[in-house]
Amino acid sequence: MKYNKQKHLLAKREATNAFRFLRTPKAGVVDFCSNDYLGLARVRDTLAVGEVKGSGGSRLLAGNYDEIESLEDYLSVFHKAESALIFNSGYNANIGFFSAVPQKGDIVFYDELIHASIKDGMRLSFAKSYSFKHNDIKNLKQKLENSEGGGDIYIVAEAVYSMDGDSAPLKDLVFLSKEYNACLVVDEAHSVGVFGEKGEGLVQELGLESQIPIRIITFGKAIGAHGAAILSSQLIKHFLINFSRSFIYTTALPPYSISAIKSSYLALQTGEKTKQITKNITFFRALVSKEKNIILVESFSSIQCVLVSGNKKVKNFSEFLINKGFDVRAVLSPTVLKGQERLRICLHVFNSEKEIKGLVVELVKVLDCEHIN
Repeated sequence: MKYNKQKHLLAKREATNAFRFLRTPKAGVVDFCSNDYLGLARVRDTLAVGEVKGSGGSRLLAGNYDEIESLEDYLSVFHKAESALIFNSGYNANIGFFSAVPQKGDIVFYDELIHASIKDGMRLSFAKSYSFKHNDIKNLKQKLENSEGGGDIYIVAEAVYSMDGDSAPLKDLVFLSKEYNACLVVDEAHSVGVFGEKGEGLVQELGLESQIPIRIITFGKAIGAHGAAILSSQLIKHFLINFSRSFIYTTALPPYSISAIKSSYLALQTGEKTKQITKNITFFRALVSKEKNIILVESFSSIQCVLVSGNKKVKNFSEFLINKGFDVRAVLSPTVLKGQERLRICLHVFNSEKEIKGLVVELVKVLDCEHIN
């Protein structure tokens, strides 16, 4: 991928003195640019992370500071990427990338179960977009062969899908992206923290980081904080700073959010958290495999789904489990296809084996109760 259109647009910005860049505050200057109108973003001696509570504006104004740039450098090293750009949420990151980077004449092929934020981003794009059947490489290949136009091609998938917990065939997608000279974009929202030796994500666990140009990671899941980052080349980082509206026109994350993200990443360094979640996932699946009437979606992530057809029935089953002391929520249609409703079970490092066993016991009971429908 040469990103010729993006290079042209960046050069045009430079030629007209409109090129945007990030700036950290200069010591000793009087603030005449931030949105901190009442001075409430500055609170002394109340926060462990320092004197500043808010960021004061967008990162192109007063909201850029040393700690956020330092975290981006850290993330690029940890995730073996050329650069990282922090957004306020995974939703913002997906909206920002897909509305800005794919250009008119380009084509985006996306898995039909892709996250809503990616679909919303594509709706704001001038590029055309087409879905392919979930995790179906053959169907995607057919779509690629039948595509017309001379624009760039993007293929979009999630490392782990939020409503099923299953994983994309990343190795096959990498092979196909090379065959058709396409840019592969992988959302790792539910993968980071769970896969990899230190929770680096599924892409790095498979050793594919150098072959996937764009990765989107979020901090609101396993990282337990807020925000997101796009891992990419330096060129795409510059392009997003200049053209991504969800990055340009929003107040930056405050220092305490950046501190929370960094502390979570430091906690991943030993690898113990990832080992524990893997142990609990394996333990749960081993117990469920012994039960014939539990229909479990194939997943090795923290998301484990038990299929229960019908909105009313799955809602009643969820209520039964909650009343038994296990907070398991129902996923209803049309969020998922009609007939594919499910109980969505999220496993955590703090779930004990006793608690997991208890859940499986109650699952068996509720699935045996024909009168709960």
